[in-house]
Amino acid sequence: MKPFNIPFLVFAGDSLTIEQVSLALDQKEQHLIAFAPWPAFSYNPIVAFSIAHGGNNIFLKYYVEESAVTAIYRKTNGPVYKDSCVEFFIDFNDGNGYYNIEFNCAGTCHIGFGKEKKDRLEVPKDIIERIKYQALFKTGSPSPAFNIKWELSLIIPVDVFYYHKLNSLKNKLCHINFYKCGDDLPKPHYLSWADISYIVPNFHLPEFFVKAQFMNQEDISLPKDKYIEESF
Repeated sequence: MKPFNIPFLVFAGDSLTIEQVSLALDQKEQHLIAFAPWPAFSYNPIVAFSIAHGGNNIFLKYYVEESAVTAIYRKTNGPVYKDSCVEFFIDFNDGNGYYNIEFNCAGTCHIGFGKEKKDRLEVPKDIIERIKYQALFKTGSPSPAFNIKWELSLIIPVDVFYYHKLNSLKNKLCHINFYKCGDDLPKPHYLSWADISYIVPNFHLPEFFVKAQFMNQEDISLPKDKYIEESF
């Protein structure tokens, strides 16, 4: 997969509502999370994401259509991968490790950091809870395989990268991947944006992350006055 550019999106004012971010991301390109590397798990939901950044925040939105959802885990840093779950992994290329940022369909978040799957450090609860989110459920396809549709919009501040000291994301190089899973769903599944070659389901494989850069050039996809709503 070719290197990926994360656009720099400018909003009117410094205070953003999650509704503004969600609207803006609806106008950006959607990228399918469609690789199913493990044939034993044959059910494939329809999943996509759109992404941008504002220097101090990552703006991320997932679009999901699937046959069943669960959101059992409601405590920060719980095992949300067992629920209807979307994930974003990022490595800032300094050799210290990568972050796994995971959300269930209700917006509950788990974030870990480390060089491999085991012995990961958690990001503190109070830092994670600075993430702003909006979870929406809609009518899905008539097909039973995709009859539940949900969206998750996110504002992820740079503070979340707790084991780094980042002042801005502009021009920052990284490696990334995006995933959809649901270990305890009636139809467990493991989907990846960038393909993975490994014998069993495992997302903690940085060798399959894709090179990316947070862009510095302004990218305004809607007139600024359409973003102006109530601030936080």
